[in-house]
Amino acid sequence: MFILTVCGMGFGTSLMLLMEIQDLGNKNGFTIDGEATDLSSAKGKNADLIVASSEIAQELENNDIPVVPIINLLDKNEIEEKVLPYITEYHTRGG
Repeated sequence: MFILTVCGMGFGTSLMLLMEIQDLGNKNGFTIDGEATDLSSAKGKNADLIVASSEIAQELENNDIPVVPIINLLDKNEIEEKVLPYITEYHTRGG
């Protein structure tokens, strides 16, 4: 599974978010590939899932890729509750 994590500048917050999602995947037996990127670059990239702050997620919703908005990017429970179902479904489908 390839996940884009998006923040305003493309490093910092999005990189922390990607590392958290990869840890979540590892804990549940899934391999997560991904890229931390900025908003304008994200619009031209392909992925299985996009995860971003709720403000940035609104900018990406006119896309064919599912977008998961995260309100508190430091809340591991929120990230797990919102992202893990997508990861599990992807791998259940044989992705």
